[in-house]
Amino acid sequence: MKRPILIGITGGTGSGKSTIANEIFNKFQEDCIAMIEQDAYYKDQSNLSMDERRKTNYDHPDAFDNDLMMEHLQTLIKREAIEKPIYDFAEHNRKNDTITVEPKDIIIVEGILVLSDERIRDLLDIKIYVDTDADVRIIRRLIRDINERGRTVDSVINQYLSVVRPMHMQFTEPTKRYADIIIPEGGQNKVAIDILVAKIKQILNQ
Repeated sequence: MKRPILIGITGGTGSGKSTIANEIFNKFQEDCIAMIEQDAYYKDQSNLSMDERRKTNYDHPDAFDNDLMMEHLQTLIKREAIEKPIYDFAEHNRKNDTITVEPKDIIIVEGILVLSDERIRDLLDIKIYVDTDADVRIIRRLIRDINERGRTVDSVINQYLSVVRPMHMQFTEPTKRYADIIIPEGGQNKVAIDILVAKIKQILNQ
């Protein structure tokens, strides 16, 4: 069987990488494309108290269970289904439930640090970095975390200044050098999305 195409999409928090991923996803039939979000692979923290979970640095590579993510990607490449974790951002922990992901011709792998692990990076056929100005990214994160994750304005700002920004500069920004394509302005860049879709279709038809 033909090996699936693995597409890695990364960038800073609020860069628009999820929008890019969803735009690509929606350009194809659901029976040929699947989405793997790195956020689903935060480590299980059942052994920690809620207060300890809140103090976890979620923007550091150590926060992710890359071993499990790597195992799942290899399983999908072998055309076998996986049970993708579900992460509860309000509880700062994995849920007991999982989502079954069937193998597809196209696998999108999206997250802030998908290019930081060499093992995962080497599995990717196309590596994309979404490059968006920091002021735009913090505004997007502020809106998302308040509306979707139950955070306060102060908590989002404090977390951004103390953790998110320094971790971005240390770990996410440097992975830009591994990218095959750098897309400015995220999901607003319709030309870049159309070019990517055309390239993916070309590979599929080979």
